[in-house]
Amino acid sequence: MISTKGRYALRMLIDLAEHNNGGYIPMKSVAERQDLPLKYLERLIPPLKEHGILEGVHGKGGGYRLAGAPEDYTVWEILNIMEGSLAPVSCIEKNGKACGRAPSCKTLGMWKDYYDMTREFFSGITIADLMKRDPNFEDYVI
Repeated sequence: MISTKGRYALRMLIDLAEHNNGGYIPMKSVAERQDLPLKYLERLIPPLKEHGILEGVHGKGGGYRLAGAPEDYTVWEILNIMEGSLAPVSCIEKNGKACGRAPSCKTLGMWKDYYDMTREFFSGITIADLMKRDPNFEDYVI
C-alpha cells in the first residue's frame, strides 16, 4: 500500500508544477491549496531535495519549486524516494535476501511479475501527465 508520504508528495509536486511561475512557492500556499498539514509537508521536503527533485530558498520570497520540468519526474521515482522499496515481498527487494525456498518457490515468479508490472505502470506516468488529468477536479484523489 502507498502511504500518505507517497500520496502527499505527489500532490505537493503536482501543485508546485501547476503553480510554477518561475519563482519559489511558499509551502504554506501548497498546504492551504491541498488542505494538508504544513508540518507534514515540511517533513517530505528533505528526501525530495536530496534526490534533486526540489530546490528551495529560505527567507523573504523563498519557498520551493521543482528542480526540473514536470515531465522529468515519474511517479515510480517519487514513490521510491518516499516509500523506499515498492517490492511486494522482501525476497525481491533490490538488496533483499532470498530465502532458502527461492529455487522451489511457486509464488516467486508471480511476485516478480507483479513488481515488474507496477514498476512499468508507474514509470510511464510523470508529474506532467498527472497535471493533465481532469482540470475541473482540483482535489487530487492520490
